[in-house]
Amino acid sequence: MSIFGSIVSRIFGTREAAAVTPAAAGAPAAAPAAAPAAAPAGAPVDVAAILDGLASKAGQKLDWRHSIVDLMKLLGLDSALENRKALAQELHFSGDMNDSAAMNIWLHRQVMTKLAENGGQVPTELKD
Repeated sequence: MSIFGSIVSRIFGTREAAAVTPAAAGAPAAAPAAAPAAAPAGAPVDVAAILDGLASKAGQKLDWRHSIVDLMKLLGLDSALENRKALAQELHFSGDMNDSAAMNIWLHRQVMTKLAENGGQVPTELKD
């Protein structure tokens, strides 16, 4: 499964992830984690509510609203630079992958935008 597919599966449930994003060739595998129950087909998924709920149980402060690293950690995904670069390739980042700060900001916005495009209710300020 692609890294973005793993993000979607952890938020929306595995059924939606399989339908939303094709697996990216060569994307590193993510460690399995319990996915929240999937919403009924066609029902919007409140992304902020799900992530806030996970954050309240995380045992550490994870700023998923501003950090792609914290978002990935919250979802039980490996947030290593290598995996963030793979996610950037998967989402067609055209910037300098050696500028990790700029890439991370772009990744966070893109992930939030893509979640919204795929049926997630994402706070407006978090999307492009």
